[in-house]
Order: sequence, then C-alpha cells, then structure tokens
Amino acid sequence: MLLFVFVALTACVRIGQLGLFEQTPERASLAEALLPSRGEITDRNGLPLARAFASYSLWFNPKALGEGGAPLVKTPEEVARALLGIFPDADYADLVARLKAGKPGYLRRRVLPEEANKVFALGEPALEFPREEQRFYPQGSLAAHVLGYVDEAGKGHVGMEQVLEPRLLDPAYRGTPTALSIDARAQGALEDELGRGMMETNAKGAAGLILDADSGEVIALASLPSFNPNRSDMAFNDLVFNRVSNQVYELGSTFKPITVASAIDAGVITDLSVRYPAVPFPVGKFTIHDSHNFGASLNVPEALIHSSNTVTAHVADLLGPVRLRATMMALGMNERPTIELPARGFPLWPHGGGEGGKGDWARLTTMTVSYGHGIAVTPLHLASAYAALVNGGIWRPATLYKVDPAHLPPGRRVFQASTSARLRQLLRMIVADGTGRKADAPGFRVGGKTGSAEKPGTGGYRKTSLIATFAAAFPMDKPRYVVIVMLDEPQGTTATSGQRTAAWNAAPIVGRLVPRIGPMLGVVPDAHHDVDISDLSPLVGSGDGE
Repeated sequence: MLLFVFVALTACVRIGQLGLFEQTPERASLAEALLPSRGEITDRNGLPLARAFASYSLWFNPKALGEGGAPLVKTPEEVARALLGIFPDADYADLVARLKAGKPGYLRRRVLPEEANKVFALGEPALEFPREEQRFYPQGSLAAHVLGYVDEAGKGHVGMEQVLEPRLLDPAYRGTPTALSIDARAQGALEDELGRGMMETNAKGAAGLILDADSGEVIALASLPSFNPNRSDMAFNDLVFNRVSNQVYELGSTFKPITVASAIDAGVITDLSVRYPAVPFPVGKFTIHDSHNFGASLNVPEALIHSSNTVTAHVADLLGPVRLRATMMALGMNERPTIELPARGFPLWPHGGGEGGKGDWARLTTMTVSYGHGIAVTPLHLASAYAALVNGGIWRPATLYKVDPAHLPPGRRVFQASTSARLRQLLRMIVADGTGRKADAPGFRVGGKTGSAEKPGTGGYRKTSLIATFAAAFPMDKPRYVVIVMLDEPQGTTATSGQRTAAWNAAPIVGRLVPRIGPMLGVVPDAHHDVDISDLSPLVGSGDGE
C-alpha cells in the first residue's frame, strides 16, 4: 500500500515537472485546444457579455445515402416543410432550392440541441449536425452596440468584438476574460428607460449614455432600435448603426452652458446680475428669437433657466469667435469622438468667415453655435464636454475599458476649477427651477440642460422634426456621472401633454433613470445635502422656457 502511494506521488511530481519544464509542442497544442476559440468579454463586475460555446449546425450531405441514389428519403418539398416547422424564420423556397441542387452545404448555423433532436427525428440521413464553436451573448441584446457581433465566419464586426479581435483570438490572452467599463445593471436600466421614452413619444430612434465624470469610463451606452447579436444575419442591417458615437446631430440648447462657461473663463462674464436684451435680435438678414417672451432682459442664470437664445447670442457676441471656437476645439468638437469603437462620426464643423471657409467664424455663426445650431456632433461628444463642465474643468477621452481609479487617463484642462464650480450651481438651478424640472430626482441633486433642435432638411430646418436632448450630471455637489438622453423626432403624445420638446420627453427619462442607477453605482439619495445656490437664487425671476 505504501509502495503504491509512493509511486503515485512520484508520478504526480513527474507530471508537475513535465508541465513546468517540458512544455512540448504536443502539450502546448493540447493546452491551446482547451482554450475557447475566442476570448470572453465581461462587464466591469465580471458578468459574461460574450463567450464561445459549442453548438450544432445543420449540414446537407447529399451523398449520405451513397453515390447515385436520391439524397433524401422524402421529397425536397416535404423535407423543407418539416424544417420550416422547426425553424419558422427559415425561407421555404430557399430550402427547397438548396435541397434540390444536390450540393453539400449549410442549411442553418447555430442550431439548438432541442432543434437538432427534432431534425434528427425526421429520419433523413443527409441532414447532419456538425458540432462547432459559436459566439454566444448570454444577455441577449444588452449592450449590443458596444459589443457588436461575430459573423458565421468567426469575424468580429462593428463594436468591441471588432476592436478586441486580435486579443480575443490570441492563445496568450483568450483564456482570460476582457472586462469592459460597462455596468450591465446600469446598461439594462438605460435601455429600459430609453425604450419607454421612445415608445411613449413615437420617436424614430433614441440614444443614451452614462459616463463616469472623472475617468471617462462609459458605464452604459445604448442606441435604439437595437439588435440581437446572437443572430448571424446582421450584416448590412441598419439596426447596427450606433446613434451615440456615429451619428451627428445639432444638439441645440445643451450648448448654452458651454458658451457661458467659456465666457466666464474669458472674463467676459464677471457679474451674473448683469442683464442682457431678451428681445428678438436681428443679425444681418437673420433674426434670433426665443421660443417664449421673457420680457425685455434677462441675466445669465435666468437665461439658462429659461433657455434664452437671444441672451446666449449676446454673450457669444461679446466672447467672440476666436475664444468660442477654441473652447469647442478643446472639447474635441472638431474631430471624431475619442473612444475605442470603430464607427465614429465626424462632426459638421462650421466653416470660417474667410476665403474658402477658413479663418474665424462669422459673427452670426458664432451666435448660432453658442446655442447649438450650425454645428453637429455626436451625443458622445456632448457627454465628454459635460464631464469637463462639472468635474473641475478637465476633459478626458471616453473609454470602454475598465480604468484603475488610481491611474486616470491623462486629460487636458478646458475650464478653470472655479468656472466648473459655478456651472454646477447653474446646471442645478436649471433642474430645480427651469426647463429641467422633470429631470429632478429627490435626493440625487441632478443638474442639466434641455436641448430641442429642429432637424435640417432640404431648403432649411424642418419645424415638425426635432432632436430632443437632455444632458445631465449627478450628484451636483460632487458629480460622479454624466447622463445624456436623446430622442430622434419625438411626437407630442398624451404621455407628454402633447409637447415635443426636451423638457417634456427627454428630461423625464433622466428623472426616472437616475433613481434606478444611483444606488447601483454607489450614489444613495440624500435629502439633506445639495449644491449651495444661495448667492444665485436672488437673481432669478419667474418665467419658463422650452
């Protein structure tokens, strides 16, 4: 007995030595064979988002019954009808054509075991089930535009499946899951609330983003309508288009806080009690006007609370094209958004007033850009800009990789810390007292700005087609997250009291979303703390904006 134990121990030691010191090609090949064919992708908490798994395919082997004979026991039409009963989404005519052609080939990829059993029960030897490793997305369509998909040939497309392809296929790395910055819980909540908002307003599309205000990590990113990456026929499908990173929009009044911050930084605004004309503002042949009559004049806090185009235009006129343009460039508004995704939209950047569109912006261009018209960027651009507005003034690139809090990616200063502190006050006031009231979530100190912009069309802007956006951050006394919500062509419905603007449709989405994601992300409601706006409150009169 003792001799047996000794021999067994000696064998174990020898096996260990072989594993450590004698990694032969055969053993290396065996170790590689035990790895998944493609590495796993997880969310930031380790929840699997994409993994490889063994599955079946349905293969037609016309020679299964021998040479020269009929390939099928029954007629191609009968077999096709039987297969249609198992796979209702199959094309009957296509199945008949393939079965009649008598050529070997796939009839279907990614067949479930229960489906394979049903096909086997048909008693057709020519229908075979080769086992293959396929890509599987256990959360279904969750974060589809982040992940992308893998086609039948095993090639990644569109999202991080494409970006990470070399790593996911490398034997040195594919045994270790790759963690993204996404939080699947927050992602699900964002998709749910965006979907509800899109349905309630009959919008043609929606986009949303939750960004860590300090690190630039994308906590959630959603583009609707979405798709299910488990389907292998997504090539050239319009649903894979990403509205967050690849589509540019004129985002309207969400730009007004950026203009005000630039003016405060430049010393153009030093006294927030100063009043500016709020009446229609003629500039050449064009007249800038507001959606409501706010009286003869407004100060800057009132202009932001009520969303005044005219006052923002006056501020931009004083600021001038050089400084506003420099601020927009510092925020990356003149280049593709910075993120790992392969599809990133190029902004529609205003031409200068000089020959060939070069040089400084014209006076009118400077004014319209100040309130988000005449410039088109992605919602991702806006999220990164708002992070800089509220985090102390530092712009950082957005990322889909999980970031070590002790090693934040390098950024660049765009606004002074004191300017950022003032903007936190102003953005909080907009939600507490202005157009953003429906975004408020008790105890979460939400701040933000509405934006309702007419979509450009042939011959000018289309008054019946809006982009409705709400750009938010919370908690505003110490901002941790930026939230962007956008609806494409929302309609006035019963749910929005017949209104189409962001105050009535995008802002409520934020108001529902923040209480859901706050506790998930470590932000608990606190009714006893808020941003101190006591020095600004006396400056604000009554009124309402968009």
